[in-house]
Amino acid sequence: MDEILTVEIDNRGVAFIGLNRPQVHNAFDSILIAEITAIFETLDKNDDVRLAVLFGHGKSFCAGGDLNWMRGVKDYSRAENITDSKTISTMYARVRSFSKPLIGVVHGAALGGGSGLAAVCDFVVAADDAKFGFTETRIGILPAVIAPYAIEKIGISAARAYFISGMQFPASVAKEIGLVHRVAARDALDAARDEIIKEFLKAAPAASKNAKALIDKITALSPDMAAISDASINAIADARVSMEGQEGMDALLSGRKARWVS
Repeated sequence: MDEILTVEIDNRGVAFIGLNRPQVHNAFDSILIAEITAIFETLDKNDDVRLAVLFGHGKSFCAGGDLNWMRGVKDYSRAENITDSKTISTMYARVRSFSKPLIGVVHGAALGGGSGLAAVCDFVVAADDAKFGFTETRIGILPAVIAPYAIEKIGISAARAYFISGMQFPASVAKEIGLVHRVAARDALDAARDEIIKEFLKAAPAASKNAKALIDKITALSPDMAAISDASINAIADARVSMEGQEGMDALLSGRKARWVS
């Protein structure tokens, strides 16, 4: 079976982590979530790794939740949703707490949880064709477990605009609100990535890690704790089992409009 997560470490200590479910635009399922959590745990302990690059194979970075996975989630009880949400929350917390620099390289779709992955990267370079969006409200649920990280990145004003509406937005807007740091033409994305890697490698390894840790200490942010708090986990569990959540997921899985869409 093909690997759903590829990892290559070059002779500079750069770990390239590739989401490898291109047939579903690298959408999340329970296996991919577990593997992302595990690889960041492993790479954090690897002293030969200086920084990591997260990207997606195929046409997209990450299109959110896999439809087959969501078919199972739709029928979960509230208790099962709590357990599932904790697992997803743990993944984001693990990536966000990665002690070394993390560069996100985004092209194609970065929707829902895909935008959440972009939010936990330290630097994001995106292709000008990339599409972002905290699209959960469009199917009657909430961007709950990614909210602490996304709000940390884009601020309250942008969160109100894009969380509540669920609208998609281009890379240019993602840059304006702080989710993306650099936008490049699609055919120049790899070159832009390589330039950023070189810039990060100019910093001393220990100093990079210490600077990253210092930012959280000075700003007194603890998004890892916030992400696994009862507020975030209960919010998504409640939304999934609500009438709107059930209707929205059913509409998505059935290929029809939800009843609130005219």
